[in-house]
Amino acid sequence: MPQYHQLGALPRKHHIKFPRETAASYKGEGLHYEHVVTTEGFDRAYSILYHLKPPTRVKSVELFKEFALKPGAPTPLRHHHLKSAAMARAGDPYTGRVPLMFNADIGAYRCRPATAMAAGYDFYRNGQSDDVIFVWAGGGWLESQYGRLRYRQDDYVVIPRGTIYRLVPDDIAKEDYLIIESTHPVRIPERYLHKEGQIRMGAPYSERDFHGPTENLTVDKEGDFAVLTKDRTRFTRNIMAGHPHDVVGWDGYLYPFTFNANDFEPLTGTVHLPPPVHQTFEMHGFVMCTFAPRYLDHHPEAIKVPWAHDNTEADEVLFYVRGNFGSRKGIESGSFTLHPQGIPHGPHPGTTLKSFEHTRTDELAVMFDTQYPLELTAEALAMDDPNYPLSWLG
Repeated sequence: MPQYHQLGALPRKHHIKFPRETAASYKGEGLHYEHVVTTEGFDRAYSILYHLKPPTRVKSVELFKEFALKPGAPTPLRHHHLKSAAMARAGDPYTGRVPLMFNADIGAYRCRPATAMAAGYDFYRNGQSDDVIFVWAGGGWLESQYGRLRYRQDDYVVIPRGTIYRLVPDDIAKEDYLIIESTHPVRIPERYLHKEGQIRMGAPYSERDFHGPTENLTVDKEGDFAVLTKDRTRFTRNIMAGHPHDVVGWDGYLYPFTFNANDFEPLTGTVHLPPPVHQTFEMHGFVMCTFAPRYLDHHPEAIKVPWAHDNTEADEVLFYVRGNFGSRKGIESGSFTLHPQGIPHGPHPGTTLKSFEHTRTDELAVMFDTQYPLELTAEALAMDDPNYPLSWLG
């Protein structure tokens, strides 16, 4: 997580009495209820929340539906171009996610929701993965037990697993997301941090660019509150006896936050710099990068598009957000390209010479590189351009 954050009322130390007014307390116990959320056991980032009532009060549990990521039809080793911009609106931001590609570390989805919340549940929780929601279009509020957090276009919204949340869009008809589910925690790259844990000067962002929840919700309400929890191949519907957002205060390093892609400060050189300079987040098994608008290489003889290269140890995926993609032809906003490990790719014919006339690029794209090969789903193959592997012929 980017930095320590606290919100609301807290006791002066961990795991000591935090009294409430007896008349308003649960079962007359007179205490707030401490709730510790950890990562990697108790070895890494954690937060401690204080509830009005125990967060463990479940009235019923039922299997809502089963879901498993499945590969589509077998394909040869080749490059792929998926066109997702015109994908139909369907579902909500949770069960309306259309799976495109996956391996053991990552699931990548597109989502163009038709409704803010489907019938049958009030909140969502990813119990197995961290959610990274890139807001291609739209804006609104994320509500969780950590409070309210504003999100806007071009935000990465990072939501740790176990968070009970819901998105409250300003206008559901504008919402459009790329969603990454990470099996392992989402972190700041270690090379951006000095030994005290602060983001180094010279990194492409600072703590000021990350935004956590700004206000508590603290809803004290009894009733039936349905939480849809996803884990492995199932969705489970839990009916809670009280509103899950009854937290009066919390602190720690684990909480939902936003980072806007336009706050990424790209590095440029006299000649082309490799993709690691665009890295934004680090996870086990893959990284995420932001290709933000930037000045191009300024050596008088610089070639201002990347070289042809082999991904010998990574599958490379780019989601094209907007702008003119200088090294590609036939790519549109909402496109994905998958360039798998084992075969080379590079600039399309004609883009190298054309690059000499440009001093700046206005492109915005999100990249994820995976250590292990990705499987494409049937939904992805339905969006695939079968002629893309031949596009380097000119």
